[in-house]
Amino acid sequence: MKQALRAAAASAAVLLSTAGLLTSALQRLEHQSFGFELEHRLVAHIDPRLAGYRPEQLTPLYDRIRDAISRRSGVSGVALSTYAPFGNNAWGAQVVVDGHALPGPDDNVSAYWNRVTAGYLDVLGTPIVRGRGISEEDTARSRRVAVVNEAFVRKFLKNEDPIGRRFGQHGIGSEREYEIVGVARDARYFDFDLDQPVAAFFYLPEAQHDLSRAAPPTDMNPGSHVLRDVIVETAPERGMSPDELRSVVAAVDSALPITVIRTLDEQVAGAFTQQRLIARLTSFFGVLSLVLASIGLYGVTAYRAGRQTSEIGVRVALGATPRAVVHFVLRGTVWLILLGLLIGLPLSFGVGRFLGAQLYGASPFNVAVSMTAVAALGLSALVAAMIPALRATTISPVDALRAE
Repeated sequence: MKQALRAAAASAAVLLSTAGLLTSALQRLEHQSFGFELEHRLVAHIDPRLAGYRPEQLTPLYDRIRDAISRRSGVSGVALSTYAPFGNNAWGAQVVVDGHALPGPDDNVSAYWNRVTAGYLDVLGTPIVRGRGISEEDTARSRRVAVVNEAFVRKFLKNEDPIGRRFGQHGIGSEREYEIVGVARDARYFDFDLDQPVAAFFYLPEAQHDLSRAAPPTDMNPGSHVLRDVIVETAPERGMSPDELRSVVAAVDSALPITVIRTLDEQVAGAFTQQRLIARLTSFFGVLSLVLASIGLYGVTAYRAGRQTSEIGVRVALGATPRAVVHFVLRGTVWLILLGLLIGLPLSFGVGRFLGAQLYGASPFNVAVSMTAVAALGLSALVAAMIPALRATTISPVDALRAE
């Protein structure tokens, strides 16, 4: 029985510490700075190709959608992109910078990219730290431009001035294909590599990359030219409901399918569903193990107090105070809990190291979490053991002799 209680106490300490670490990591993920605003943004997912739109019809369609939505009251801005943050999509490229040596086979020159309409970064709430963002002046007839993020500058340009520098997609274009006109704040777009810094990223104007103007084999991914996410920034005092947004898009073209409409906050929160489920399950089993350990401790303490009724009665007859009786009943129980904690704490630190990437950069040796788990276990154990100990103080010598 004693071994079972020690094991239960150790298990409770491990599970409670693990639950605390996972919950702390989840809060760190959900409350990090994503590099864009979450509030007052709606995201609608469309697919023009399902409505039969040809490549040359896409840019006019996007313009009509933007015009129709922006005219509605309560709308502060609207833009379209190939994909919105945490939209379960990603496009990547191998980057070559003009004036730099061509990358070798082992060089990491990858970057993610996104096609966007004018004002996209403003609508998303991503600040421009240098230069300008994608604007209406970036047309099919103007020079081909790009806006890069800070990670792109750190990775490819280091100490060089990025504004005016040119780069291209290695293997499918010229290294002078895009001219950098702005640098945007780093923004986290994906639900993978969450424990890593934000990756290199660049934004391309949709108007300059219509599929009808792409000459094969320069463009190897026709699907990347289709903008599927409509992002609407709404005014704080009066927003736009999903039904209103759906009706506006239907007024542009009733055949254009909208697969889902949700807030950007909901879209980001949905990326952490798995982490949230794991944290909640671990917390549930931690609390369950705590309850079971407390019940077991209560039972053992009550059993020992019952077996020692006569001795307790004699001690009371000889003048033992209630405090002394409580101490007598609890002294064996306290050692059981201490031994369980001595076993459970090293195991908790070991489990923290084992979790590794599940903590997303948080330290597995979180003293505050471990001490909180120990305090919760100790308090629960004390309450469970105190009930039969306090009951033992009511034993009279006469009752003890009758029991004997």
